[in-house]
Amino acid sequence: MTTSNSNSSNFLFVVAAASGTGKTSLVAALRERRPDLAVSVSHTTRSIRPGEMDGQNYYFVDHDAFLALQSADGFLESAEVFGHLYGTSLAEVDRIRESGQCTLLEIDWQGALQIKRKIPEAQLIFILPPSLDALRQRLTLRGQDSLDVIEHRLSLSVQEISQYAAFDFLVVNDAFDLALSQLEEIVSGRGETLKRAVQEVALEDLLASLLS
Repeated sequence: MTTSNSNSSNFLFVVAAASGTGKTSLVAALRERRPDLAVSVSHTTRSIRPGEMDGQNYYFVDHDAFLALQSADGFLESAEVFGHLYGTSLAEVDRIRESGQCTLLEIDWQGALQIKRKIPEAQLIFILPPSLDALRQRLTLRGQDSLDVIEHRLSLSVQEISQYAAFDFLVVNDAFDLALSQLEEIVSGRGETLKRAVQEVALEDLLASLLS
């Protein structure tokens, strides 16, 4: 894959958020609305969760297999998140590009910034929670983590949310349908009011409370 070719990267969208913000549900709903978007399936070393399928939610691999692919420069981006490795393979992005679809990546902020450095034309979208209390409630209702793990995730949320300044667009996932519509506006090229510079003013109080 030649990442310097801007003509091949005009329609690459990256969605990131603090854990529990709801980006996975939003991306899935957006994919249903927009069949021209294909979600890139990432590799991960974490264990498969109930209801997940290998090759659909993630490519689940062991640590050695991940490092071997990484050493072979097989990833467009990779990052360690909560002790597990995640990465977007070049082969997966090439597969989507060759199909004629736009690529949608749902990844950690670290990976998003790696992609922005390699492909400046990529459009980065950061999903914000409506409050830290709402984030705690969502993590609890997921029922996937212990209370200690939830509190650890929350303690890292401020660091994750603080990365919003490197993104092109901001969307608040308070009302799901509204957030979904705003995501669709962005990928349709109609998201001017959702650009970070505009949203930083509109969401000044929210950002202050999330980062306090």
